[in-house]
Amino acid sequence: MSSSSHATHPATMLFAVTVFLSAFLLFQIQPIVAKMILPWFGGSSSVWGVCMVFFQMELLLGYAYGHWLNERLTTRWQVFTHGGLLLLSLLTLPVAANPFWRDAFPQSPGWNVLLVLVTAVGVPYLLLSTTGPLMQAWYGRVTLRLNQGAQPYRLYALSNLASMLGLLTYPVIVERLWPVGLQARIWSWGYGAFVLACLGTLTLTLRHGVPNAQQSNKSLSEEAARPTWRDCLLWIALAATASTLLLAITRDLTQDVAPVPFLWVLPLSIYLFSFILCFDAPRYYVRPAFLGALPLAFVALDVVRNHHLPVPWLITLMCAALFVFCMVCHGELVRRRPGLQYLTLFYLMLAIGGALGGMLVGLVAPAVFIGYFELPIGLFLCANLTVLVLRRGLRPVWQGLLLLALLGYGWRLADQSLETVLGYRKVVRNFYSQTRVIDTHYDRIGPARVMHHGSIIHGEQYLDPRLRQKPTAYYCEKSGIGRAIRGLQKAGPVKIGVVGLGTGTLSAYGRHGDELRMYEINDQVLELAQSEFTFLRDTPAQVRHVVGDGRLMLEGEAPQLFDLLVVDAFSGDSIPTHLLTFEAMSVYRRHLKPEGLLGVNITNTYLDLCPLMAATAKQLGMVALKFEIQTDDEDIFCRRSTWVFMMTPEQARHLPDTLKGGIPLTPRPGFQSWTDSFSNLLSVLK
Repeated sequence: MSSSSHATHPATMLFAVTVFLSAFLLFQIQPIVAKMILPWFGGSSSVWGVCMVFFQMELLLGYAYGHWLNERLTTRWQVFTHGGLLLLSLLTLPVAANPFWRDAFPQSPGWNVLLVLVTAVGVPYLLLSTTGPLMQAWYGRVTLRLNQGAQPYRLYALSNLASMLGLLTYPVIVERLWPVGLQARIWSWGYGAFVLACLGTLTLTLRHGVPNAQQSNKSLSEEAARPTWRDCLLWIALAATASTLLLAITRDLTQDVAPVPFLWVLPLSIYLFSFILCFDAPRYYVRPAFLGALPLAFVALDVVRNHHLPVPWLITLMCAALFVFCMVCHGELVRRRPGLQYLTLFYLMLAIGGALGGMLVGLVAPAVFIGYFELPIGLFLCANLTVLVLRRGLRPVWQGLLLLALLGYGWRLADQSLETVLGYRKVVRNFYSQTRVIDTHYDRIGPARVMHHGSIIHGEQYLDPRLRQKPTAYYCEKSGIGRAIRGLQKAGPVKIGVVGLGTGTLSAYGRHGDELRMYEINDQVLELAQSEFTFLRDTPAQVRHVVGDGRLMLEGEAPQLFDLLVVDAFSGDSIPTHLLTFEAMSVYRRHLKPEGLLGVNITNTYLDLCPLMAATAKQLGMVALKFEIQTDDEDIFCRRSTWVFMMTPEQARHLPDTLKGGIPLTPRPGFQSWTDSFSNLLSVLK
């Protein structure tokens, strides 16, 4: 007994260290590489969704590889095969995203993201993803040979704990301390350490493992029933539902707040935490309590989807609901887990479900759906699966009531979903977002045509011929941008750059001799602005369109010498963070005339970007002035808006009369401006 304990203690520690390292690195690289490539694809929240598809597909391939090794090869050949691949994977280090691949498919940015990820981290990520199931299977054989009770599912809980730590330490520590390039190099050194630890477990497995995989499986449990195809389908469905809800809720958060690592990490950490609780000790899944909380979670999501809430409440309700959904899905999975000899099959089904959910949200939905239907689909699947697992053993009357409740909830979800696409002139969706055009009627103005991008109005035009060329909404005559353009035009023709087209409202200010150069990443928005609105057709100014990410296009152009450069590229209700960094502002400044103005629309429901504008302006040696319209009542043609203009101190002393009265922004003590390697969402929450 004593000798066995002494023999297994270092074995257990080595397996635990290897599993911990692999899971930590597996989830640490996700925000690193996603942030690395975010500026290449417009800062869209869809980038994280496609990244998650890639990671889940790699995980599926890794689990399939592990299952094949476990089923087809002897332990000795498993060790030699896996050890050789680990050594070869070191040749792919250090990890780095290659910009060569970002434009391989000009019309398909989602496929470009996948291609960049494959070339950057495909091989090491695949090898890391195999570690969990393989280590658990080998650990079971080693402890069996040493007469110790095998508890490989505890290693799965440990791996999920390490995964969550890998995620949480990124925004709290890693992102704040090191630039993204250095993060990738440090991660590469960590991967080298993992390979060494894994080679140690391979040696241990050769020394103490059961010689043949099939013999090992047979000896571990003679009586365990082989899972049926119904079992496998249920495992897949539960895993797919949790994955769908995770990604759909993350997309909603990042679209309407900001596509930043913090809002990627938080929902994924909750998802992993539910794995930890359910797999480490099934008693944490208190079935009556979580099933009782499930209707409350459905109600919470209903409230969030139909009301504008303060950021803390928005994040709290969505994350609390996600936790309940994941606990139910993963708790029911654990209740149905098989014997140890079918462990790799079980994890393979989980990976298939996760990948299917990821593909639905990240690839299929943007290409097939015109609305954001993936969240309602995920919610209905969760409700349907809950009814399915509960109905067994219930009296017919209770089964009928459950079915009626399910049908009622399905009707509610369908009705809400159809409201977002019916009654509109046009509804389109792609990788970047959903865009809708609707005709409406205002009491004091008359008929109008409005563009919605996600849940936010991104421009409107009055249909009365007398008002058709009147600047509207955030761009009205009394807004900061209206005052700036009218003031500059007093000195003669102007050249204006616009990052973010919308409906093309700013072209309503154009006169003969003026030039507008408009950058728009989403070709669907450009098509709608030209076909559904007339601002661009009616303006006497010369308008040039540049299709692509505004910052990237400007980086590759010679100085344009703009009198005014406008940054107004919203994604939902947030400006992509890569357009607000110090490096981005430096690019914009290079394209201004010495007396030129840089205008940024920071109107936002959830974020107060004034401290960021003040800190960046100070770092650039510029002055920042804020112009704000608080309510819609000041002018029936205006909407609430906040504009910030940056200029040289000399230009600030010679402003046009229309721009006098702006509020100077002063840096907040200790506030750090954002860079391409650092951004802190928490510091600008309202």
